Amino acid sequence: MSLSQSKLTAQGQISVPAEIRKKLGVGPGSVLEWEQKNDEIVVRRAGRHTSEEVHKALFPDAVAATKATLNVKDGIRKHMLQKHARR
Repeated sequence: MSLSQSKLTAQGQISVPAEIRKKLGVGPGSVLEWEQKNDEIVVRRAGRHTSEEVHKALFPDAVAATKATLNVKDGIRKHMLQKHARR
């Protein structure tokens, strides 16, 4: 399913459509990662790891994240979406 389209410039640059920027939560200076999976190219915001994934990587034998941790994560997500929202 195609969400939208971009046109490639002579210099090899593209513009990311506004609806995609909002879905990815990206703005000026954001870094995007491109990955080839079989015959598709996947684009995602670079460094997008949940706090739970980071915690599991650092402390593999630790207790699972508490509800308070999830609330903090939701608060950070809301703040970043508001910060990078088009006004």
